Amino acid sequence: MAKQRLVALTGAGISAESGLHTFRDSDGLWEGHRVEDVATPRAWRRDPALVQEFYNMRRRDVLATVPNAAHIALAALQEHYDVHIVTQNIDDLHERAGSRNVMHLHGEILKMRSERNEYQLYPITTDITLDMIAADGGRYRPHVVWFEEPVPMIAQAIPLMYEADVFVLVGTSLAVYPAAGLVDHVPDHVMKYVVDKRIPEVKRFRNVVPIEQPATTGMAHLLELLRNSK
Repeated sequence: MAKQRLVALTGAGISAESGLHTFRDSDGLWEGHRVEDVATPRAWRRDPALVQEFYNMRRRDVLATVPNAAHIALAALQEHYDVHIVTQNIDDLHERAGSRNVMHLHGEILKMRSERNEYQLYPITTDITLDMIAADGGRYRPHVVWFEEPVPMIAQAIPLMYEADVFVLVGTSLAVYPAAGLVDHVPDHVMKYVVDKRIPEVKRFRNVVPIEQPATTGMAHLLELLRNSK
């Protein structure tokens, strides 16, 4: 018998408990920087050294941390479901927890590419420096989607939403588009489990089960709910 397809959309809240900070803090800063100064194409053109160092710090942070219980719980669901994860996160914690089908909407911090070619990717676990030049003559930049840039993976993520038998939303405020709009493509009849310490606005959706807890404890509760629904 084929497994039901479980589609999860995850955001910064699932990695926050591993120690990775989000940029939507109360002061609007990201590690002391305005988002506009470190995460836009304009910032890259204006001060590439600042942008490069900011993402070098992000990479060091990711490499220094480990998956938490929420990442591990999602991976454990693969035993009973055909799990597909669409994440807004640029870390590799889902993969390190054992999840096999992970789509990164906003890129991956452990990859880099030429500023002239967004398709040729290279693994990177050290700092990227401005004197690192690609074969096409462009500087290397982190493989992340900056604000004001298109999100090409959205086109691949939308069909997954339509195909969900079970949908799980973990650790996202549904404030960043186009990622937040993916939930609109989940069929009305599908059960939608929302795990977050502050449940986002989901009143427009049907069949929603809110689990207002941090990702780690919330995912443990979700596993119990799914186990009892079998």
